[in-house]
This record gives sequence, C-alpha cells and structure tokens, in this order.
Amino acid sequence: MKAIDLLVLNFEEVRRRSIKLWTSIPQEQLRWKPDHEAMSCIEMIRHVLESEHYYHQAIKNKGSLATYESPFENRPYTTVEAELLWAEPYRLEFMEMVQSFANEDLTRIQIDRSDVGYIRDLGDMLLRVAYHESVHTGQLLDYLRTAKVTIPKIWD
Repeated sequence: MKAIDLLVLNFEEVRRRSIKLWTSIPQEQLRWKPDHEAMSCIEMIRHVLESEHYYHQAIKNKGSLATYESPFENRPYTTVEAELLWAEPYRLEFMEMVQSFANEDLTRIQIDRSDVGYIRDLGDMLLRVAYHESVHTGQLLDYLRTAKVTIPKIWD
C-alpha cells in the first residue's frame, strides 16, 4: 500500500467515525454546549467541515490564504444531514486532490503557514487535517457524555 492510499484510508475512517458520532446526536441536543464560550455540537460539526474546505484551499495555494470566502458562512444551522449534504461536493473535491498526489509530493511540496507558526511538508499537512477532525470528535464525545447523551460505539 502506498502512502497516499494510507492517507485516503485514514481520511475515510476518521470521517466514517465522525459521521457515526454526529448522526447519533439527538436533534434537540445539537445546540447544546458546555458553556457560553464553547461551540455548540452543530457549530463544531460545521467547523470541522468548513475547516477541511479551508485546508483544501490552503494546500492548493501551498500556504495560508490572504482572503477566504467560506461557502459555509451565513448558512443556517439545521441538521447534521443538511451539513453533510452541503459539504459533500467539497469533500469529494478534497479527496480527489489527495488521491492526485504522487508519493514524492508528500515531502517535496511545502505548505507555508508561517503566519500561524509553521511550514510543513504536504504529508504532514494532510495528517494535520485528519487530526483536526479527530480532536473535535473526541471533544464531541466529551460533550455528549457531559450532556448525558448515549454515545455510539465508534471503535468498531
């Protein structure tokens, strides 16, 4: 298995488990948050989906974007299904981009985000994208536990 194949598998597994968690959140709990400064459940789901789109654009740009107009901005929060449906074409484009890279691109291409403190190889950057989603999945697991919502088994 090539490195790109492993990255794709990782992205698919992270998203599969996220969706399993996200779709288990009762509709009446989607706006729940542990305190007034935190994101709600639905806001965090949107944040993950929107961030993947931003990262996709930054990777194409080989660095941070001077300006960014999010296609997610100003959309009302409704359901997890609506969020996933809206994000689906952006996810497909992102995954097509990942699959288009050659293994040597993972170390050859540099992503310059020195404005936020780092310059990394493409491979490192792609792992950061999946890690970002994974961190928020863990955070949502804690949210649900705190809100006393039944947590699905995502460790299948």
